[in-house]
Order: sequence, then C-alpha cells, then structure tokens
Amino acid sequence: MISISSNLNIMIKAAEKASKSAIRDFGEVEKLQVSKKGPRDFVTKTDKHVEKILIEELSRTKKNYSFLSEEAGSIQNKDKDNIWIIDPIDGTTNFLHGIPHFAICVALESKKEIISGLIYDPIKDEMFYAEKNKGAYLNNQRLRVSNKNIINECLFSSNHEGVKFSSLNMRYSGSAALDLAYVASGRLDGFFHNKINIWDVAAGALLVEEAGGIVNDLDKFDQNNIDIRASSGAINDKMLENLKNF
Repeated sequence: MISISSNLNIMIKAAEKASKSAIRDFGEVEKLQVSKKGPRDFVTKTDKHVEKILIEELSRTKKNYSFLSEEAGSIQNKDKDNIWIIDPIDGTTNFLHGIPHFAICVALESKKEIISGLIYDPIKDEMFYAEKNKGAYLNNQRLRVSNKNIINECLFSSNHEGVKFSSLNMRYSGSAALDLAYVASGRLDGFFHNKINIWDVAAGALLVEEAGGIVNDLDKFDQNNIDIRASSGAINDKMLENLKNF
C-alpha cells in the first residue's frame, strides 16, 4: 500500500460512500428508460444527493475548507485557501441513458494549486488518484502515460461531439474526467476540449501530469471556459499541431 496524505484518504472514503448511492440509483435508471417521463428528474436528484454526501463526508474532519461544486456552486467557509472541487457525477448523460461510464470526481486546491485529485468509476470499481509530486495511481498501481509517438497509432478523445478531426483517431466517451484518467493510464494518448469547467478537469489534469504527461497551463485554470490539451509528452507537439485551428 502506498503512502497517501490524510486529505486524499478523506477523499477516497467520501467517494466510496457516495458511490453506494450512485450505484443504487444507476440500477433504477434502466427501469425508467421505458417510462414516458424518463429518468431525467431522477438523475438530477441523484446528482444532488451524491454531492450532499461528498460535502458532508469531506466536512467531517476539514470543517473550515471551502467548496466549489457543479451543483451547489461556491461555498465559502473560513478557510478560503483550501477548496474542495467536486463533480458528483461526471458523465451525467451516460448515467441518464443507462450507460455505465461515469465518475465521481474530487480535487483539492490549496493556495491556487491543485494538490490532490481523485476520479472514481464506481461501476468498474476503478479508483484513479494523484497527489502533487507523488505520482498517479489506479487502485494502488502506478500509472504512466503512453509512450507512442506515431500519431496515426494514437487514440484521442474530446467531448466535442460532431467535430471531426480527419487526421486523428477519435473516441467520444461522454466523461471528460475518465478521458483524462485514461490518458494518465495510457489507454488514451490525448484529450482536448474547449470551454470546459474546472470541476470536470481539475482531478484529471493532475493525474495526467503526475503520470508523466503534459497539460497546458494547469496552474492558470479558472473556474470555467477552460481550453484543455492533455497528452503524453511523446505526442504533445504533434497533437497541438493538429489542433492549431481548434
């Protein structure tokens, strides 16, 4: 077992507890697909319930830390230098349609720097996590980005559906967080997206960097409208060349 900080330990436990609710509700989604109303309202409640559990669990021992979350927005507490960044369900559309590809995301920003990140895929029971200068891991196994350097042999992802990049082999998964986790683990070679929110990419960007990859201007991320480019170092220049007009 690798050594992890108390903050990351809290994040892992919070994500595991919140995942029980997400898994239970996901089991109900298939039953709602055939109803006239559909599962949209149900999934919105799931999103908020998962967020509530995360905030409660993270606050148990770090009572003064602030929050930034997709659903609740900004919650200012006494400690404004340390901020939990939460996306309760990244891949909501997948969840909505009964597609088992979504994740719970938590990152910790300390003095404007992302120092811990976690992406948990509860259906596959894959826990991706990283800490600044300590490496990236999947279920306690060290992660490294891909080392492929021939762009035609690489696989890229973007959540810009409908946008075609004829020179790149593309996949569209519906979860930016898991795409970044997959770049960190070498399953994908690169990920890019324009105008995305911080809670979608905070944890994943740290994972990629700690797995030896490159993320553009990670320290300059604002809360929203982020243009992100993440890849292995071996393919980064070639990917950026293909995206120069994007």
